Amino acid sequence: MIRVSVSLESIRVSGHANTAPKGSDIVCAAVSALTLTLIQGLKAIAEIDLHENVENGNICIKWQVMNDTGKALVDTWFLGICGIAVEYSVIKFI
Repeated sequence: MIRVSVSLESIRVSGHANTAPKGSDIVCAAVSALTLTLIQGLKAIAEIDLHENVENGNICIKWQVMNDTGKALVDTWFLGICGIAVEYSVIKFI
């Protein structure tokens, strides 16, 4: 199960989908790709000062100030995560 927690100052994604053998799990890959792209977008496009920790099965993103561009990126990321959650039923929002 992948756990996703979103607050006004942070996003945390942890766990594994376990829908395929490690290294072949397309659900984990999709969630990772969306979340890693969010980090890059927040830094490069929204110019948000982030504190991120990226480890196998655990991504934590924190910020103090979020601008409108950053909010739009987070909202778009969330739509993608929700789409995966509906399709695969392996994401739990906490």
